[in-house]
Amino acid sequence: MIYLDNAATTMIKPKCVIDAVVNAMTHMGNAGRGANEASLDASRIIYDAREKLSTLFNLNNPSRVAFTCNSTESLNTAIKGILTKDDHAITTALEHNSVLRPLYELEEMGMGLSIVNCDENGNIDYHDFEKLIKPSTKSIVCTHASNLIGNLLDIKKIGQIAKKHDLILIVDASQSAGVFPIDMEDMNIDVLCFTGHKGLLAPQGTGGICVKENVNIRPLKVGGSGIKTFSKTHPEEMPTILEAGTLNGHAIAGLNAAIDYLKEEKIENIQKREEKLMFRFYNGIKDIKDIKIFGNFENKRAAIVTFNVRDIDSALFSDELAMYHDISTRAGGHCAPLMHKAMNTIEQGAVRFSFSHYNTEEEVDKAIEAVKEIAANN
Repeated sequence: MIYLDNAATTMIKPKCVIDAVVNAMTHMGNAGRGANEASLDASRIIYDAREKLSTLFNLNNPSRVAFTCNSTESLNTAIKGILTKDDHAITTALEHNSVLRPLYELEEMGMGLSIVNCDENGNIDYHDFEKLIKPSTKSIVCTHASNLIGNLLDIKKIGQIAKKHDLILIVDASQSAGVFPIDMEDMNIDVLCFTGHKGLLAPQGTGGICVKENVNIRPLKVGGSGIKTFSKTHPEEMPTILEAGTLNGHAIAGLNAAIDYLKEEKIENIQKREEKLMFRFYNGIKDIKDIKIFGNFENKRAAIVTFNVRDIDSALFSDELAMYHDISTRAGGHCAPLMHKAMNTIEQGAVRFSFSHYNTEEEVDKAIEAVKEIAANN
């Protein structure tokens, strides 16, 4: 199988990640739930991962890194823990439902919500953020890279706007963490939400939320914490306030190893490799008759190519890739409804190819030929 659905999850993980998970499953206890060596070993590994993530994103405070199951949990925690019905928030049309649905829930409760629109290729006007700011605006919530078309937003520019107006910037780094450099200080990011199973090359079931010291978040969940057992209320200090219950220590051990792998391989080298493969594919299909490729390919972007050919249903196209060419892609709505509205593809959906540095030029060339064949025969 040629796996080209890495924006959904990176299927191939480094061997060191797999080894770390296996080792953890045979030696790791429950972190913070005892003084035995197995429990202490778990605590050490989890703290080590906090330190590495804090350094990776230039947060420089491991205690402000809380672990979650994925970006969805991180974003729900941040959005629902910061905003109230009396606030106003700004987001963009490029967002995943993990951003939109929590915001819509709050909107139903009375919160104000404004959306920065985009054209069919995901281009936005950054001046629109300031135009939408109101006295009640509390936060800007936006993606770093579109999961549908791969466009990279200028987070530093958005961060400057947020800082100027004393707004909390919440960033969804699902498609960028581990592939693009993220500097929370330089970009003025107040809350960074990420998942482990994509660019960070970690197991599924890992994610996190990095929170600047001046930001307070109400917990999404309360319960067991390993400390203050006899208190009726959940502990308020980070990271415990956002980590009710037993952490996924086995998978976090894999995430810990994955960060070491990224450091050794260098994120910039991984990004360049993925970009090279993406453009090889893009240049190989862009002249196919009646193809429509979405996204801005003139600026830095995630390694994603999304397209349609004439009115061929995207699910049919993706199914033929899988059945007759053994190529895994993704079709449909991709949990990005506003972007599909901008692209005018709500009914048709779109076919998405997404690349990993583990992919090869040979695989890309086979994918190009498969797209050409399906386009010609339908």
